[in-house]
Amino acid sequence: MQIENEIVAGLRAGEQEAFESLLKAQSPVLLRTARRFLRCEEDARDAVQDAFVSLFKSIASFESNSQLSTWLHRILINCCLMRLRKRQRHPEQDIEAEPIEAPIESAEAVFHRAELGKFVRASIDTLPERDRAVVLLRDIEEFSNREVARLLDVTPNAVKVRLHRAHQALRTVLDPAMLAP
Repeated sequence: MQIENEIVAGLRAGEQEAFESLLKAQSPVLLRTARRFLRCEEDARDAVQDAFVSLFKSIASFESNSQLSTWLHRILINCCLMRLRKRQRHPEQDIEAEPIEAPIESAEAVFHRAELGKFVRASIDTLPERDRAVVLLRDIEEFSNREVARLLDVTPNAVKVRLHRAHQALRTVLDPAMLAP
């Protein structure tokens, strides 16, 4: 907590070292989260950069009621959600190919697992934005209900309701696909 207070004080004073320290400590975690939301490396990196810029611009308004990392994570999620909304208004097609990994299992098993993964991701993408965010944070990022509530600025009960609703919607789509030959 002491180190965080020093970083916050340094950021407020405009110290480059404080910003670099925060950037070095938080970038990998934030980038993993952004990749899960956006799935495009360039968009994920841009969202992380936008989050740091937003934090730097608004550090004076940071209240120490929460951890700086939690606040920064919330800013990142907002940046990701804004990018997703923008993408929905102006859809783009990704032309980049996925990297090929060395097969450890049979080619058929790898293919089926990859197809299933794509289907699950596509199914998650069909969820309403607020339900999708809860699924990504709770099931993929493995945050607690309380952490998700804090990040999305909702109650823990709202997280439970949204997660339940999202799981039901996913089950409706995924169950028949799992049973198909």
